[in-house]
This record gives sequence, structure tokens and C-alpha cells, in this order.
Amino acid sequence: MSTHPSSSVQQAREALAARLREIRLDSGLSARAVAAACGWHESKCSRMQSGKQAVADADIKAWCAACGVDERVVAELVSINRQLDSAYVEWRRTQRGGLKRLQDAVMPLWEQTANFRIYEPGVVPGFLQTEGYASALLARIADFFALPDAGEEAAKARVERQRLLYDGGHRFAVVIEESVLRTSLGDIDVMAGQLGHLLDIMTLPSVALGIIPFSVLRDMWPVEGFWILDEEQVVIETVSAKITVRQAGELDLYRRTFSELSSMAVHGRAARSLITAAIAAL
Repeated sequence: MSTHPSSSVQQAREALAARLREIRLDSGLSARAVAAACGWHESKCSRMQSGKQAVADADIKAWCAACGVDERVVAELVSINRQLDSAYVEWRRTQRGGLKRLQDAVMPLWEQTANFRIYEPGVVPGFLQTEGYASALLARIADFFALPDAGEEAAKARVERQRLLYDGGHRFAVVIEESVLRTSLGDIDVMAGQLGHLLDIMTLPSVALGIIPFSVLRDMWPVEGFWILDEEQVVIETVSAKITVRQAGELDLYRRTFSELSSMAVHGRAARSLITAAIAAL
């Protein structure tokens, strides 16, 4: 990718700020006049027009009321702002309720999604994790972010999602790097169990698992892990935040990226050979 996913969120925030500035200019009001009408310090208007920080829905409504904007436009701007608010969510915000609640919170979205296209360069995707592997990974996440729970209940919740693999209403096209098979999370028994589980998962009609070998001549470099959910959104998890991409041009970019990565992956017998070789190397 030429830009970090969060840059698209910032660009959208700046576009919203530009809309607010245009509304003010069209109304013939100065920033000082808008601030006075809203009961703000003038510097707040400057911040809202800069797009450098999030804006509250109430502030957008107040701005539009001061400028005499039609209610339809107000509703549109508030809707855009709410999409921005959900597009970039810092982990420290979502993890306040603990990892278990975070796992439960995404389940409705997963249940609504029929087709998943998943690329992971570093870890086994959550849907395919064993409880032991998930526990080891989530314990490290809890430790890194200094969270109170160690991840055991969250691991159980993550494994519970796997019922979607079996209910016939969902399809999973998954591409991982071979390095995922060789990255140890947990002890030898945990890794052996996880790799064996991948062999079992590959037999499911709902799952197409591809693995990009170390030896492949790459047409596409490794990128950040991402999940394409139907044709509607892409979810990217970074160290600091979860980013949701919904703009058509960016969705197309991720679809193309997944297609390129998938074309380099091996499937079926060749993929099984990579997994069994990783098991033998434990």
C-alpha cells in the first residue's frame, strides 16, 4: 500500500472540515461570528475547520444552525461524522471493557457477513485459532496493553465464533504467509495443535486456505493484515487501532491486493505439505 490505512480516515476528516468551512463561507459569517452564535471561543472554530481532530455531532449541529443550513445537510454531515468515528477506533478505547467483551462485540458483524476474504501475514486468523493458540496470543495482548484479564474467557469467545464455519451460510477465503506457520505462540503442544487444526479446517467446504511460501517469487509484497467483509468494508488491525475502510476506491484497492496475494499462494496438497513440514520442524 502506498499509504497507511489511517491516512484515508484523516483525509475524510479533513474533507468534512472543508465542508464546514464552505458552509460558513456560503453563509457570509466569519469564524468569530459562528463562535459567538455557538457560545464558543474562536479557536474552536479554527480547530473544527482544520480537520486535525474529531468533531462532536452536537458541534456540527450547532455550526449548521448558526449558518442556517437545511436539516437534510445537517443529517448528512452527522452521518459522515459517525462513520468517521467508527472508522478509526483506538484499542485503548475498545479494550476498556476487557478482551472478552471486545470479542463478543464483533460477533453481530461476523454473523451478518456471508463472504470473508482474509489476509494475515503474522498470525493465524481468529476464526481458525485453537483455544490454546488464542489464549497464548490474547495473553500477550493483555500483557502488552496492561489489561486486567489474561484472555482465557476471550479465547473461549473467539473459538465460539468458529460455529460460523459449519453453519453453511458463510464462506472464508483465507491467505496467510508461510511465516505464520513458523511463528511460535505458546509451547510446542499449542503449536502442534494449532497446525493440526489447520489441516482439519482445510477439509471444510466453507474454507479455502492458501499459503504464500517463503520461496515464491513475489508479485505483491507483504502488507498489513486485512479482512474484506462481503463487498462493503475492510477491517484492518494495527498496533494502536482498528480501522474500517468503506470508500469504493479503497475497497477496490484491497480487493486487488487480495487477488494478487491469493495468486501467489498454494492450496490443497501443496498447502498441506507446508503445514506438515512446519509440524515436523517443531
